[in-house]
Amino acid sequence: MSEAPSRLPTAPSLKYLAGYPEPLLAQVHTLIEQDKLAALLARRYPEAHTVRTDRALWDYVQELKARHLRSSEPLSKVQYDPRIRLLQQALGTHRMVSRVQGGRLKAKREIRIASLFRDAPEAFLRMIAVHELAHLRHQDHDKAFYQLCTYMEPDYHQLEFDLRLYLTQLELEGRLAG
Repeated sequence: MSEAPSRLPTAPSLKYLAGYPEPLLAQVHTLIEQDKLAALLARRYPEAHTVRTDRALWDYVQELKARHLRSSEPLSKVQYDPRIRLLQQALGTHRMVSRVQGGRLKAKREIRIASLFRDAPEAFLRMIAVHELAHLRHQDHDKAFYQLCTYMEPDYHQLEFDLRLYLTQLELEGRLAG
C-alpha cells in the first residue's frame, strides 16, 4: 500500500527579498516556518522612535543632512506621505519641484517618506532618510550612491536587508497591503 506524499505548506512570498541568494532565502523561510522572524526583529530593533509628526521628521532629516551633507542643496519639504505605496516599490521619494517665481524658475527639493515608517523601528526610519538624502548627490543607485549611504550609515546594507525582513513580517501578519 503506498501512501500519498505529504503536502508541504506553500512557502510565503519573499517579494521584498528578491535578488538575494537562495541560501539566505532558505534561512528566511526557516525563520518563518518556525515562527521566529518577528522575535528576531524585535530583539534586533526594540527601540521605537518619537518622530511622529512631519515637523519632527523635518528636524530628524535636517539633523542627518547637517551632519553628513552640509554643502548639499537645501530641502524645502520633508514629510510622511500616506500615498506612497509599497506596490510602487517605494519606501520614500525624493524629487525636485520646479515653480515659476517672478519670471524665474525655482527648483525645490522634497523628501517624502512612507507613513508606514511612523511606526517602524528608528533604525529603519534612519536608513530610509539616509537613502533619500543620498539622492541629493546621486540620482542613480550606483556604486557612488551606495558609498555615500554607507558613509552616512555604516550599517546601511544590513539595515536594508532587515527592513526587507520587517516588511515581509508585516505582510505575514496582514498589516501590509501590497
